[in-house]
Amino acid sequence: MSTRAAAAEATRERIIEAALLAFTSTWYDNVTVRGIAADAGVALQTVVNHFGTKEGLFGVAVERFGQRIEAARATVAVDDIPGAITTLVDDYDESGDAIVRMLALEDRIAVLRPALERGRREHEQWVERVFATALDSLRGAERTRRIAGLVAASDVYTWKLLRRDRGLTRRQTILAVREMVEALHNDSKKGPK
Repeated sequence: MSTRAAAAEATRERIIEAALLAFTSTWYDNVTVRGIAADAGVALQTVVNHFGTKEGLFGVAVERFGQRIEAARATVAVDDIPGAITTLVDDYDESGDAIVRMLALEDRIAVLRPALERGRREHEQWVERVFATALDSLRGAERTRRIAGLVAASDVYTWKLLRRDRGLTRRQTILAVREMVEALHNDSKKGPK
């Protein structure tokens, strides 16, 4: 890579990181491209040249955000319920408020839809991988229902309800989510109904 190309890539990365911080810290409408440019230490036109519009920049920032969430969750071993729930709550403590804000904007900002749909699919795949034992013996509608229950128990809205709305501590939230997941996990050992 040439020096010029490396400098352009470094500038692009600074802009993405500034955008990621801005978009995950506050509401979309409160973020300006001019503010991101200032935070990245570049001219407004540089941001426009790299990303076009605020929505285009938001899309790139959301993509990076999703990659970080996926990387954090990839470390969880299959059937490690305590580790899975701790990782999940720690992730939500860091990213949950931003995710909830993004979900609120989903119908208004088109670039969000594909990213949030991908996030939903990845969360379901994570549930199926991490809680595999709870699903092994299940088929058809029963398996679909169990997956839905595990997804709901481990969803960002469940975290928000427990952590933000009910004011539980991190530890209490981990225990509450773990109790829900273990109830579904242990119910699978009783066999099909």
